[in-house]
Amino acid sequence: MRIPILIAAAALLLAVPAQAKMPWVKKAQEAGFAEVKDCKACHVGMAKKGGDMSERGKFLLDMKAKKNAAEVDLAWLKEYKGK
Repeated sequence: MRIPILIAAAALLLAVPAQAKMPWVKKAQEAGFAEVKDCKACHVGMAKKGGDMSERGKFLLDMKAKKNAAEVDLAWLKEYKGK
């Protein structure tokens, strides 16, 4: 009885972080950025708060600060001139 409950709990705990920002990937693709396939489009390694960012990710964070925005707006990717 305890094992199935532990397995279900572990599956939920592992699934939540994996899905945390997947809507961002979907939004980027819907906005016409087909090269954004996963979190590694903006993050280096594991996507986590305070983690290392790629050039694209740094660009988005710089734009967020520049515009004093509460969240990143994926439309800003239209202004990104990097790879």
